[in-house]
Amino acid sequence: MLLTIDIGNTNITFGLYDGSQSLKHHWRIKTDHDRLADEYGIMILGMMRHEGLKYEQIKGVVMASVIPPLTQVFVKMVERYIKLTPLVVEAGVKTGVQIRYDSPRDVGADRIVDAVAAYQLYGGPACVVDFGTATTFNAISAKGEYLGGAIVPGIGIASEALFSRTSKLPLIDLVRPPKAIGTNTVHAMQSGLIFGYVCIVEGMVARFRQELSVDMKVIGTGGLVRIIAEETDVIEVVNPWLTLEGLRLVWEMNR
Repeated sequence: MLLTIDIGNTNITFGLYDGSQSLKHHWRIKTDHDRLADEYGIMILGMMRHEGLKYEQIKGVVMASVIPPLTQVFVKMVERYIKLTPLVVEAGVKTGVQIRYDSPRDVGADRIVDAVAAYQLYGGPACVVDFGTATTFNAISAKGEYLGGAIVPGIGIASEALFSRTSKLPLIDLVRPPKAIGTNTVHAMQSGLIFGYVCIVEGMVARFRQELSVDMKVIGTGGLVRIIAEETDVIEVVNPWLTLEGLRLVWEMNR
């Protein structure tokens, strides 16, 4: 089996693929910058044990990280608890993606891995909208090149900012309100966050189509993708585990 690990600012996701290249198991945990390698190791072994799995069944590990200090923590964890050396997606690793960014090293590994998966699975031109800590829009050309994109604060960050930077606004659940015109504070905030982000997505996708192609495919991913995708038809494909799929594809390229 192949273990894929995506280390993000808010969550860390794990995926296990079998020989048929299908995602058999996946887990999502909260990112904790202070957690030690031993703690993460015990956690992943416990999640596997719950599914009746043993670490010896894992034959390879590939990971992408946007948090450099945690990268080394996870390398140490994998070496100690899974007895393998992980493939870390970084400069020098074959991805098959030409990066057309002004400074290629500035592009997060997760955005590159998303581009790999989007192009390999759905073709190009394409736009990947990743609903994570930040909401990112990533443009992939018809040739599979990573062209760049846009970054806005994620829905969770926006919600927390309203709570922490105001005196009377509460911390709310991110669920669909009954209607756009909220008649109480909670529904008004939910409308602004959910329907507001729908408008952001629709507006940015329209601008990307003007610059890239009217035939551009739109793929949504990330932990909060379904909340927005249910409210708009501009997201043509919903794949919450796109990054894990990209990691699997990068692993196969570098075997």
